[in-house]
Amino acid sequence: MKQISLIAIYSIFTVSGIAYSQLAVQNGEHPAAKIRIVLVGDSTVNCEGGWGSGFCALMTPNVECLNLARNGRSSKSFYDEGLWQDALARHADYILIQFGHNDMTGKGPARETDLDTTYAANMRRYIEEARASGAHPVIVTSLSRRNYKDGNLVQDLKAYANAAKRVAIEQGVPLIDLNAYSVKLLETMNQEQADRFDAAAHPDAAGNQGPDRTHLNPTGSAVFGRMVADDLARVYPKLSPYVKAEPAAK
Repeated sequence: MKQISLIAIYSIFTVSGIAYSQLAVQNGEHPAAKIRIVLVGDSTVNCEGGWGSGFCALMTPNVECLNLARNGRSSKSFYDEGLWQDALARHADYILIQFGHNDMTGKGPARETDLDTTYAANMRRYIEEARASGAHPVIVTSLSRRNYKDGNLVQDLKAYANAAKRVAIEQGVPLIDLNAYSVKLLETMNQEQADRFDAAAHPDAAGNQGPDRTHLNPTGSAVFGRMVADDLARVYPKLSPYVKAEPAAK
């Protein structure tokens, strides 16, 4: 397949809501007020292997973007370890919250949660406590893994994405459906094409070296970080001027 630029890939799947931002940045205009955005979640959000780096790189200088996501954490362990309290102590204006990868069955009692009970309760608690701190919570559904079987993308995070959506609707908070956006893009690809987003290979539990189809390299972080940034501008139009425009194609 012919190499496709990031601009070409994303132009097909971009979400609405960024037009004003693009115009403002191109005209050299930036909002006067500074804001702080905090990211919480697991390794698919964290700076090392997640979309968070790509997202923060798209914020204008008026944004302090703090990525407090941590590898291996679930909606349960992030709270139990006191990481959430640290996030609240940063006095964010907006907190983006993504959990699901490590909440799944098989991750161990310190991390795994039940979709309809403990996971939903944890997400409600994050929303309620974020609001109580004065921040605006935004729920982000889990980035899709990039495994294919018989030519079809394996969607093993859909149930947690749906549970997160139910809580967001119930609590009346904005939702960025990154799971749906990432699936939409990946379903146009095959395994080889999707592997262009993979982080460096690493040994699995058995010591075998294999591809990392969960975490992201800088290319993947830029593509999926753009999805989150653009959709944040959609769910909060007043944040559009804080998101940098896509560079013009040459």
